[in-house]
Amino acid sequence: MQTFDQVIQSNAAWIQKVVDFDVKRDQLLPLDFTASNTELTDEILGNTDLFSDWVNEKLAKNHARYGIGGYNEHRTIYSRSAHFDTGEEARRLHLGVDIWAPAGTPVYNFYDATVQSFAYNDNLGDYGATIILTYDINGYKFNALYGHLSLASLNGLKEGKFIAAGTKIAELGAKEENGSWPPHLHFQLIKDMGGLKGDYPGVCKFSEREKYLANCPDPNLILKVNFS
Repeated sequence: MQTFDQVIQSNAAWIQKVVDFDVKRDQLLPLDFTASNTELTDEILGNTDLFSDWVNEKLAKNHARYGIGGYNEHRTIYSRSAHFDTGEEARRLHLGVDIWAPAGTPVYNFYDATVQSFAYNDNLGDYGATIILTYDINGYKFNALYGHLSLASLNGLKEGKFIAAGTKIAELGAKEENGSWPPHLHFQLIKDMGGLKGDYPGVCKFSEREKYLANCPDPNLILKVNFS
């Protein structure tokens, strides 16, 4: 049986966009949210408007249409929310790719799918409006989570609904409906949902890194973004 990577690569011609960017033409800015980013002070992280201003200034200064990055990144920014503090070890390792762009930015389905679930996860620092789609590519089934969406993106959805490739499925939400973040898309691939609906950890404990990364492949296989 083919691996996940092989399935995606062998069907690359049929995989469509997630957002409106052309990796060959659009300027994409990798954003680092690890401890090495000393610009992000507690004051900035504690105020969503200041945090949004910081992101927007970075994009403008670099003439970038989108900010992007974050897969397998050990992040300090989750200290802004108790939502990521679990017992003795806080959750800090990011399992998806974030695409930073203005509220209202369209989000598209990259391949034929059905709705696995959807929810409004309204904790500080959580996903806000969330859609999870299920895919079957040559018999290989997996899921994709789209987080930090507008609440209106959940209208008309029902579990099992078919969503054709190329369909606009959502828009990025403002801070009031996206978990109180600067507007961005959290895009995460998930092989096994483990019985969960409407939610799946997008950040894990570093001690559980290998387990979660094995279940959450690199979304850049779909996005085709590579800065190396």
